[in-house]
Amino acid sequence: MPIIKPISDLRNKSNEISNIANESNEPIFITKNGEGDLVVMSMNYYSRMQLKIDLLSKLSVSQKQKAAGDKGKDITQIMKKIRTIISEQK
Repeated sequence: MPIIKPISDLRNKSNEISNIANESNEPIFITKNGEGDLVVMSMNYYSRMQLKIDLLSKLSVSQKQKAAGDKGKDITQIMKKIRTIISEQK
């Protein structure tokens, strides 16, 4: 269930809003005059959301390349390169 708080809580109870955001790991919807106005979230939630967006963006590029007929690289080539990089770092 979404967490909804009035904008006055953001002003008067900012520590409570911060605790809720960090403990729930969910966005908090802030209303102004009964209408949606803002979304507040913890840094952790924001970071996870950014990682998901980045992943989805990369998957979208991959799908477009595949649709265009790009066969990409063979998995054995990729694994060989990864193993080389790992062994060089040791």
